[in-house]
Amino acid sequence: MREVLAELLHWWSAGETVGLATVTGTFRSAPRPPGAAMLVGPDGTAVGSVSGGCVEGAVYELAQSVVASGVPVPQRYGVSDDDAFTVGLTCGGIIDLFVEPVSATTFPEFGSLAASIQAGEPVALATVTAGRPEQVGRHLVVWTADTAGGLGSARLDDAVGDDARGLLASGRTASLTYGPDGERRGEGLTVFVSSFAPAPRMLVFGAIDFAAAVARVGSFLGYRVTVCDARPVFATARRFPDADEVIVDWPHRYLRAQVEAGALDGRTVICVLTHDPKFDVPVLTDALRLPVAYVGAMGSRATHADRRARLRAAGLTVAELARLASPIGLDLGARTPEETAISIAAEIVARRWDGAGRPLSRTSGAIHHTHPVADPRPAPAG
Repeated sequence: MREVLAELLHWWSAGETVGLATVTGTFRSAPRPPGAAMLVGPDGTAVGSVSGGCVEGAVYELAQSVVASGVPVPQRYGVSDDDAFTVGLTCGGIIDLFVEPVSATTFPEFGSLAASIQAGEPVALATVTAGRPEQVGRHLVVWTADTAGGLGSARLDDAVGDDARGLLASGRTASLTYGPDGERRGEGLTVFVSSFAPAPRMLVFGAIDFAAAVARVGSFLGYRVTVCDARPVFATARRFPDADEVIVDWPHRYLRAQVEAGALDGRTVICVLTHDPKFDVPVLTDALRLPVAYVGAMGSRATHADRRARLRAAGLTVAELARLASPIGLDLGARTPEETAISIAAEIVARRWDGAGRPLSRTSGAIHHTHPVADPRPAPAG
């Protein structure tokens, strides 16, 4: 839902009713993950995607029908359906959708949910997608210490609230099954829980021209990007317009402060672009001991060998050094800052999804990896 949030909030605030289709399950090569969403607005505008273009036409018509009837419906599309080619899902995957009418009447808690998502506060949305007719379409918004809305009974709200907080802590989105009143070993009621964890962090150390390109690509990928350098003449917001913040501080000191503040987690990526020992050795010594998703450092082969020797002298183990991506990036033959940023981003994506970084034309099997390696639990202070 995050990618269509602004448009949905606009129409919701105006008192309009919108058709919202959400991916609740995928099988095989379905191109969009659970939680992906598509809107059909009151003026007929379509926003977002649930299949990368495969079934959007059919979903558009279904969303309009749901708005007209006011009744939410689950829907499955895939090659197992007789009319799979008619709706366009020819890529071999199967997707489950939940299509519902959203308005201030059907979902009065949406404003609070949207405010938390925009503020970067952890929040989850639980929606009944299958069950008794009076239950289907009910919502429960779940924060770490509070809830809003309801699914039909206090027992069900308590069970789903507890489970939703568990999913939120690990950054997972999933469908859960219960008995009609929240019995954990029961069946007959399905609740889709969509987790909205804060955006992952990208820390770029070294205010050089390559950092500007990396910040631009990082922002495009959805990271909250921080550029940090101890030299105030280089670390300026004007030089890094795509960074969310530009910090003047010694890299290792800033990193330690962020760890102590609980501001980093298992999805955090760290790019050290200084290739200057007095900056990169101290920050890498700390970074390689953190449970973050990625630590990469820029430099030539000779710089890497020298840096590695200095890090060994600083006390890093062989296992800790093995976590370092250096020289940084995949071998794309990159030359310019922009090309280099793409190679760094490609390596980050490959690490996140355990990809091999090889051309898909030279591989076999599933294209999409289903579970990210990293999660949003805070990195502990050491």
